Amino acid sequence: MYDEICAQAAQAAEELCEKARLKKGDIMVVGCSSSEVAGRRIGTDSNVDVAQAVFEGVYGVLKKHGVFLAAQCCEHLNRAIIVEREAAAGLEIVNAVPQKKAGGSFATTAYSRFSDPVTVEEIRADAGLDIGGTLIGMHLKKVAVPVRLSLDHIGMAILLAARTRPKYIGGERAVYDENMM
Repeated sequence: MYDEICAQAAQAAEELCEKARLKKGDIMVVGCSSSEVAGRRIGTDSNVDVAQAVFEGVYGVLKKHGVFLAAQCCEHLNRAIIVEREAAAGLEIVNAVPQKKAGGSFATTAYSRFSDPVTVEEIRADAGLDIGGTLIGMHLKKVAVPVRLSLDHIGMAILLAARTRPKYIGGERAVYDENMM
C-alpha cells in the first residue's frame, strides 16, 4: 500500500512539474491529509506512515527538478508552511514545530526530513498539490489555474493540482506572452 501511495505521489508531482513548467528555485506547496489518503475523514486519523510515503514520492521528484517543497500544516497551526530555510528568503519565520496532531503528519515528516527546516506563516508558491481537501489556495501566487493530472486520487484522497500565471493587465486588448505561463 505505501509503495503505491509513494508512486502515485511521485507521478502527480512529476506531471505537475511538467505541466506547470516549473524550474529550479520554484516552489510547490503540498497540503496532504494522511487521514484522507488512508480512507478516513480529514483530521481524524493522522498517519505518519502514509505521510512519509507521500513525502518520499513528492520530495524525490522535486529535488530532482530543483524545486522547493512547501509543506502545508493543518488548521491547528493556521495552515503555516514548512520549508527549507533557503526557500524562506524574505519571509517572516515563526516559532512553531509541527506535531502529528498539531500541524499534521505530512508537515511533521517534512520538518524532520528537511536539512534546515523553518516555519513561515505564508508563502506564494508557483504550483500546488491538494491531497485530500487541505485548501492550499491561500499559499499560491495569483492567478491560480487548475491543472488536470492523469490521477485524481492519491490513495483514497481526492487530488487537485494548480499552477500559477502572471495577472493579465490591460483589458481585452492586452497582449500576453505565452511563454510566461
